[in-house]
Amino acid sequence: MVNYIVSGLERSGTSMMMQILYRGGAPVAFDNSRKPDYHNPKGYFELEGGKIINRLMEGTFPFEKYDGKFIKITAYGLKFLPKGNYKIIYMVRNIDEILDSMEKMSGPINREEERPLLEKLNRITIKLMDEREDIDYIIVRYNDVIKNPRKEIERVNEFLGGMLNVSEAVKAVDPKLYRNVRER
Repeated sequence: MVNYIVSGLERSGTSMMMQILYRGGAPVAFDNSRKPDYHNPKGYFELEGGKIINRLMEGTFPFEKYDGKFIKITAYGLKFLPKGNYKIIYMVRNIDEILDSMEKMSGPINREEERPLLEKLNRITIKLMDEREDIDYIIVRYNDVIKNPRKEIERVNEFLGGMLNVSEAVKAVDPKLYRNVRER
């Protein structure tokens, strides 16, 4: 059994990656608990409104129900993964772009306080994935997907053993939705 996960900090492009996988024909698990909105007009592609971390912490998340399907778990949730066999696509994005996006969703935040916390969470999560023998992962930069979707999706497809229809998957990338640009 392989558990496929898309992860990263919130607002790092995890929904976009789930849309890419879905459009490319990969089995993707999501429900309608969180409707598309201005911030994610194509949808969030998550389970239980993204609130599965509590179930992971309790050890009650039913991974067996999602065998072979992609699920989205934010970076923080990865530390609660039980022993298993995981393939993780980990999204990274410019921290200032993430903070810009968070502010647009929730209002003003203390950026000087949040930035180091988000940077630390990324470092800790990548270290965790490095150290666990039951995790195989790939890091995908949001900005690289926007700039060269075919190249990045081909790289993801290689990591996944060729399960995607790359030509279809590329159609999920909408550069017009890249609205918090900091680096070019």
